[in-house]
Amino acid sequence: MTGTAASQTPAAVPPHARPVPLGPLLGPPPPPGPFGRAVAAFRWDGRGAAPLPTLALATGVGAASAVMVVGHQPGLGVALAGVLVGAAVAPVLVRRRSVTDAALALVSVALVAVVAVRDAPWVVALCLLTATWTAAAALTGARATLAVVAAPLSWGVGVARALPWLRHGVGATIGARRRQALRVGRAVALAAVVVVTFGALFASADRVFASLLPRFDLGHLPGQVVVVILVAVAVATNAQLATHPPAWSTLRTGSGRPAALTEWAIPVVALDVLVVAFVTVQATALAGGHRHVLETAGLTYAQYARQGFAQLVAATALTLVVVAVAARHAPRSTSRERGAVRVALGVLGVGTLGVVASALLRMDLYVEAFGLTRLRLWVALAEGVMGVVLLLVLVAGVRWRAGWLPSAALGVVGAALLVLAAVDPDALVVRHNTSADLDVPLDVRYLQGLSADAVPAVDALDEPLRSCVLDGMAVRDAEGGFGWNLGRARAADVGASHAVPTSWPPASCDDLDVRW
Repeated sequence: MTGTAASQTPAAVPPHARPVPLGPLLGPPPPPGPFGRAVAAFRWDGRGAAPLPTLALATGVGAASAVMVVGHQPGLGVALAGVLVGAAVAPVLVRRRSVTDAALALVSVALVAVVAVRDAPWVVALCLLTATWTAAAALTGARATLAVVAAPLSWGVGVARALPWLRHGVGATIGARRRQALRVGRAVALAAVVVVTFGALFASADRVFASLLPRFDLGHLPGQVVVVILVAVAVATNAQLATHPPAWSTLRTGSGRPAALTEWAIPVVALDVLVVAFVTVQATALAGGHRHVLETAGLTYAQYARQGFAQLVAATALTLVVVAVAARHAPRSTSRERGAVRVALGVLGVGTLGVVASALLRMDLYVEAFGLTRLRLWVALAEGVMGVVLLLVLVAGVRWRAGWLPSAALGVVGAALLVLAAVDPDALVVRHNTSADLDVPLDVRYLQGLSADAVPAVDALDEPLRSCVLDGMAVRDAEGGFGWNLGRARAADVGASHAVPTSWPPASCDDLDVRW
């Protein structure tokens, strides 16, 4: 037995069969990079808990939002809920003293308020999505390009961090005040029973008193509970992100390896020559010198515009990418190199602005011939936004300081959508298509598919077109209170004051010179 035991000891194992520790061979693990350290710093460490005021504020805003949103059409209630969520985190943003973050937060609140003004679903959806983006960038303090682009993802990571923080906060609050919470809960339940019982008796006894009581629909209760939870978590996440934003929001990728001036300049100058040549041809065409080429090819200006607009939009977007890559690898160790880079990128930027102008002019020709639609308006807006961003890039390139550029570009997107909502695009479609000399018959069915925002513009049309379009529009009923919306309210006013003449039944729309 002794010999057997001794043979099983580590000393009896042959040296060549013993395991070799890998630590001395591989060395210590490499230290985490800047992004790894930022992730580690942002991860919740398990300590601390949400304080009682934060829990109370989050719950209160969630309950108010549930009452204002659930059971109502998108309108004033959604806008007020957005204002409440923004107001809950406003003190923290004010203490941060960042003009950029404050401006983005205000833009997000204004975008949410569009829900109470416009009825067009496509406008409301674009504004809400952009509001989420700008709010996330403001809360996370995003400055770097990647951080601004991925701001909604950073907010999602913040939710994952805030959930255990909230759970510990709720546990600490209830644990320290368990008896007090039970007493208050019993008192609230008893009060609810008393109020409901006597309220029902008094309401059945007096109709006037009953008309003053709020209406409760138990069918909305599940939805309201879900909204309370979601909004409360969002408010708590906003508060934590505003107080402790992720460190990766300000991480910047270092400058790329500078290329030799000749190696860098050849592709950039070649693109400069191509862009300048294209813009020169466009200017000649606009001056009338290119008209014989169009006639020879059998193209009208409308067809010419239709064929090239999409390619010019793609060229503008690709140019922004080329400028970003070229600036990252641009040689600028000497004043000569910096001057050459500025000139080459400046020519490219100015030439691309000419491409933007050409694209917008083509769209204008196309709209004059075939009419205005929501998609054409949206694409033209996107091209204009890229043009403004390109101007900002040129400004940033003057002194090689672009730290402000990503946030400014996001602000331009938000401001552009606010302008889009302000011009009332659905009404603009009606006014343009009914007043322009189009090359195609008027598409009445398209006009009938527009939202309530277009009703006042349709009401201004001459008969019988006015009655034909109004009779075919499916407009949601106007609602008061938290479901109020300016577009639907104006449409209801038109319906109440201007009835469709009985002398123009829907079947008579076939007599119009329209394209179905």
